[in-house]
Amino acid sequence: MFNIKSNHELSEAGYDIIIKWTRSILLEGNRLKEKFYAAKFMMKPFGLEYQKIDMCPNFCMLYYVENAKLIEYKTCGYFCYKPITDRGRTLVAHKKLRYFPITLRL
Repeated sequence: MFNIKSNHELSEAGYDIIIKWTRSILLEGNRLKEKFYAAKFMMKPFGLEYQKIDMCPNFCMLYYVENAKLIEYKTCGYFCYKPITDRGRTLVAHKKLRYFPITLRL
């Protein structure tokens, strides 16, 4: 379910709705968690955490290590973040890469 959530960029509310529907078709007494937060908390001991890395929408550069503080991409000159809206002042990257370190899983 986590893979489906990340591949289709579902929100937590969307994930919760899918889980609620899935629980309704399973037998009573199933152990499927009801909320995203509970499922995420259950997965932490398995070491399935990931790291989010900002990336260029043209797939030409990652904002990682020494490039993490750049505002403009070196290769294509594209601005890193979406334009700031009235909702808030936080910077939101155009695309994010989810990096699952293999060494933690071995």
